[in-house]
Amino acid sequence: MLTWSARAGSRRAESATGRNHGSFPDLYRGPDCVNLVPLTPKTQVFSEIPLFASLSGNEVQALAQRAVEKRFEAGEMLFWEGEPCAGIFLIAEGSVKIFKMAPSGREMMLALERAPTTVAELPLFDGGAYPASVRAEGQVIAYFINKADFQSVCREFPDVALKVLAVVGHRLRHLVSMVESITFGSVTQRLARMLLDASRQARSDEFALPLTHQEIASRLGTVREVVSRNLGRFRAQGLIRMQKHAVTILDRAGLEREAEIGV
Repeated sequence: MLTWSARAGSRRAESATGRNHGSFPDLYRGPDCVNLVPLTPKTQVFSEIPLFASLSGNEVQALAQRAVEKRFEAGEMLFWEGEPCAGIFLIAEGSVKIFKMAPSGREMMLALERAPTTVAELPLFDGGAYPASVRAEGQVIAYFINKADFQSVCREFPDVALKVLAVVGHRLRHLVSMVESITFGSVTQRLARMLLDASRQARSDEFALPLTHQEIASRLGTVREVVSRNLGRFRAQGLIRMQKHAVTILDRAGLEREAEIGV
């Protein structure tokens, strides 16, 4: 995200000339550094969300003008799997859990998304229902864009659809990888891979894993006791250190062997 403050420029000019040229609102410009638009709380959120980070100022403004703020309490549903898609949710504050529900009532967590992010992109394009359920994990502030309004912006700015589809494609690859991980390999292997993935995303051997053992189990398609047992074994073998939600990988090669990476 690139932002430019006209006020800062005004202050520099005032300092150089001794004259006060007045104040101007902060402006937002997309990655092309053109199409400056007023930097409002909405455009600020939009510019920080990966799905819209590459959009121009005019494209961001067109979407922000159609966004409606919604607030959710912890445990409140944004939508249920199978409901007709009404639109897309932009998570501005808080985190949400994306999950599917088995006929037995058991939850399978697909992802825990933290602001700034989006949920429910795919149904905007295929006309289908919401493919999974989304629930607020704490207090959540979101912006909602109606499906018809979003499609209207896509017709006005065709590049928006292409840019959004690129991000959706990345999400699809992630889900395919998750399905492969759950389908093939033991729980031990899947848990080791999850820790290594979290480390790669953090670009460090030290990272936060803000998930309970139950949430990890839901994500891996197993039960909490199995997750706790395997984490305990990883610690006993000196592969990792855990302090509450802080994880440190002590023996990356050993953890990679557990995940069957490179063997």
